Amino acid sequence: MSNFSTLYSCHSPISSNCSSFPEEESQTSTVKHKKLVETPFSHCFADSRSWGRSSMPDLFPYLYLWAVPLGVGIISGARRPKDGSSHQRIFIGDRNGESACLSVITNPEGAGPMGPALAHGFSLGIMVAVLGKISGGHFNPAVTLAALAAGGLSPLLLLPYWLCQLSGGMLGALLAKSMVPEAIFFNRTGGGCMVQDGSTVGMAVCAELTLSFLLLIAVLMGSLAEHSKTPLAPFCIGFALATGILVSGSISGSCLNPARAFGPALISTHWDNHWVYWIGPLTSAVLASVLYRIVLAGRSRRLFLK
Repeated sequence: MSNFSTLYSCHSPISSNCSSFPEEESQTSTVKHKKLVETPFSHCFADSRSWGRSSMPDLFPYLYLWAVPLGVGIISGARRPKDGSSHQRIFIGDRNGESACLSVITNPEGAGPMGPALAHGFSLGIMVAVLGKISGGHFNPAVTLAALAAGGLSPLLLLPYWLCQLSGGMLGALLAKSMVPEAIFFNRTGGGCMVQDGSTVGMAVCAELTLSFLLLIAVLMGSLAEHSKTPLAPFCIGFALATGILVSGSISGSCLNPARAFGPALISTHWDNHWVYWIGPLTSAVLASVLYRIVLAGRSRRLFLK
């Protein structure tokens, strides 16, 4: 057991500073380590004898990188497809997709904001491409509200979709919690969104509103407007989300999705400034849909200037 703790205390798996082993064992370990190729993930995979519960803090960022996106994506949908798929099928697709897109809760040290931004963007793009024809691929209460206001969703479906999306956010947070020690999960507030140091609540609301607005314009113009609809919509939407995360991450924590904020907040019971992540995106949904119905939509859906 002493060897276990000593080996794990070495900073790098290829370090030569582990001198507390007997000479024979130290030489054997050195030979094994020479076969390893050092990568950005090398510190997560020390000698197999060091593998255990204590190594979970190092793996925590990478587990979350994929767990939450896997949960948010499948539960959130937007419209009934033309092939006659049932509402039950749509809602199941919406909930699973939502939990699939909710997993990046922290950023590995030294990796910068690019990793979480790309993970969220790619996850959302993939889920929109795979589930878009089943549920509409909303995965976000703000997107569902914008689709309703833009004339692309029945009012009767708004509440069911929101319930499924929030359930997906909760499922994603539970999935992430099951993969790491409980103390780490709660110390990091379950990966929930928080107003960042040096920013005010007003700045966070403004960031969430502005970046959500750009995301929603990409959704409406790429997948709803007949004159601008494109097969590249999933890519455009995912890229818009990644851009929003890069821009607003240092201000509001870059949520842009009430369901993304709700799941971790509920599971970790961390509700500080939670309203910011509802007011910003939902307000932007109203503004984006108004702009769409007045200026950007095709003549059939435009309220004025037809």
